[in-house]
Amino acid sequence: MDDYQKKPDPRITAKEAVALSHDPVRGDPPRVSAKASGELAEEMIRLALEHRIPIKYDPDLIQVLSNLDVGQDIPQEVYLVVAEILAFIYWVNQEFFPGQT
Repeated sequence: MDDYQKKPDPRITAKEAVALSHDPVRGDPPRVSAKASGELAEEMIRLALEHRIPIKYDPDLIQVLSNLDVGQDIPQEVYLVVAEILAFIYWVNQEFFPGQT
């Protein structure tokens, strides 16, 4: 869990950022909801931190996800990794924000 960020890490300079969305009720796979590079990626990360959205630092995963278009479902090859991220986020939400899931 060390690679989930709650505050900016000076060692990490974002060149790319990808946001995922998932609606477990619909049963659809997670999809890319936003992506950015350069300064816009830095702003995307800043906003996520400001809104207490967990951030996962994973250069290999970002390499795969950054090649997808916004609105595109994630490929099956990364389901397990993304499932672990989503499970962690759901756990955090239930643990720290009960009744808001």
